[in-house]
Amino acid sequence: MTNRHLCREDFLARIRKLAEDPVYDAILLREKDLTEKEYRSLAGEVLTVCQETGKKCILHTFCQAAEECGHPLIHLPLPLFRTLGKEERGFFTEIGTSVHSLEEAEEAVRLGADYLTAGHIFPTGCKPDLPPRGLEFIKEICRKVSIPVYGIGGICRENEQFVMDQGACGVCMMSEAMR
Repeated sequence: MTNRHLCREDFLARIRKLAEDPVYDAILLREKDLTEKEYRSLAGEVLTVCQETGKKCILHTFCQAAEECGHPLIHLPLPLFRTLGKEERGFFTEIGTSVHSLEEAEEAVRLGADYLTAGHIFPTGCKPDLPPRGLEFIKEICRKVSIPVYGIGGICRENEQFVMDQGACGVCMMSEAMR
């Protein structure tokens, strides 16, 4: 998961390194501070890198930008996913959403999400004032839903296996990947 403000090098150079690294399965372009027009421009550049390297890329939040790029993979915050119309959904072949409770996870499944990110699991500098939900949280969600669940929040190489041991099919890393 991206956050260009965490990069210590040129953002696209960092994206290329991640795209070339077999450790990472996908790049989720999540740049929350951009306007849709700015995001669309950056998405075009990141999609080019991902296409050149064969890396899966998932766009975030901006459905119109994804459609303009001809890219059918999107990840949406749950409030935005709730408002996604049938016609908009028709373009996308994969839609993920972020959840922060079991109730949200179950709702996302009912709404037709293809996968979930659930968190935050461990303490993270991105949410310093919000206590982590912990491993029991991800375990409960993985037991209760029938779609893939990815843990997110404070995850690094040293603790990712703990999340996987709870039933998650994968993890999302932002700070570690961006730095």
